[in-house]
Amino acid sequence: MRVKRGVTTHHRHQKIRKATKGMTHSNRASIRRGKQAITKSLQNATRDRKNRKRDFRQLWNTRINAAARLNGTTYSKFINALKRSGISIDRKIMSELSVNEPSVMKAIISLATKAK
Repeated sequence: MRVKRGVTTHHRHQKIRKATKGMTHSNRASIRRGKQAITKSLQNATRDRKNRKRDFRQLWNTRINAAARLNGTTYSKFINALKRSGISIDRKIMSELSVNEPSVMKAIISLATKAK
């Protein structure tokens, strides 16, 4: 008996078309190009999830460095002083403090550098 596959193929194509919503015309209209576009977009998404963590840590370090330099030290000297004094604050929190609460950040820097 002959098996007709139109329904299965149609569902598979609809899934691709749904995933390519918002892409350029050729990626949206062509099933073959759409598959390639979906594969590439998923690769980029995976890569960029990793890179987002890298970018935010870089931003935090830049903000901490700026706050440290305003208070007469550098980023590396400040982090070293923090570790020696036993103060454990993560970089995300220190970044937020340096932007929103500069007085608290100044107190932390003075506390860490004093305890050398």
